[in-house]
Amino acid sequence: MIKALSATALIALAAPVSANPDFWKYEWPNTDFSKTSISNWVEILSGGPPRDGIPALSDPQFIRAVDDTDILPTEPVMTVQIKGAEPRAYPIRYLIWHEIVNDTVGGIPIAVTYCPLCNSAITFDRRIGGRTLTFGVTGKLRNSGLVMYDRETESWWQQALGTGIVGEMTGVELEVLPTWMEGWAQFKARNPDGLVMAEPAYGRSYGSNPYRQYDSAQRPFLYNGEMPPHGISPLARVVRVGDRAWPLERLARVGTLTEAGVEISWQSGQASALDTSTIGRGRDVGTIRVRDAQGQDVPHDLLFAFAFHAFWPDGEWMLDAR
Repeated sequence: MIKALSATALIALAAPVSANPDFWKYEWPNTDFSKTSISNWVEILSGGPPRDGIPALSDPQFIRAVDDTDILPTEPVMTVQIKGAEPRAYPIRYLIWHEIVNDTVGGIPIAVTYCPLCNSAITFDRRIGGRTLTFGVTGKLRNSGLVMYDRETESWWQQALGTGIVGEMTGVELEVLPTWMEGWAQFKARNPDGLVMAEPAYGRSYGSNPYRQYDSAQRPFLYNGEMPPHGISPLARVVRVGDRAWPLERLARVGTLTEAGVEISWQSGQASALDTSTIGRGRDVGTIRVRDAQGQDVPHDLLFAFAFHAFWPDGEWMLDAR
């Protein structure tokens, strides 16, 4: 079990190891390292745990939302609502320790993913052509972001981008589904008969935050790239829709805004998972919903500013209107 550390201690104790494909071939004999979009292997570092050292989950169990008494009201959950299926909540108290949950909802194979170091929570359709992939955790980081792999081809994928970066699947893009993070009480208020993922049968301190005070640190963990422009703090949260980013601070001030073809709303009621030692007692960062002109939910991400700048260096920053 990973011992909970403050963000400062976590950064100080880490020993980054540069990527070396020749060495990694022993650990990844079925990965085709000759196919890659990575121009400089030094971009990829070891995050510490080995392959599957952070165990991804598959086929989780669920209970009724009304039957779960352990999750605190403002604890963040990933909400998945797929037509024809009951709404499901995937608590961050589990995802922070496992990072990937492979599931099937309404007949659609999905991967619910969370990268704590980028605060990136994205749900993907696991189907590529006629093949269904199952994802695991490589233990590698790029721009501090989670690098996943699929067990079928052992290709590596950048979670923030949903794109293959090493191996047979290089350049292939996963479909992103319109899911979102919200407070547990918010999910239950809308879905009293909904489902929530049951506690996995692993020896983890579920409900605790192993990255204590990380989102108030001055610098990201295992990141050597450029810091974001416009004086934005690297660990400030931004809402990303496509290649645009809205600072969460701006959204919290205005509540709702309509720009670039989407309506983004903010309301209080969700704790930061990366603040205090108990996830459900973190400061309130609020819940974001993104909808289009027809009121339909739009795929988006709520990640740290440094990660947006790293993966979308030419992206547009949606700052205060002048």
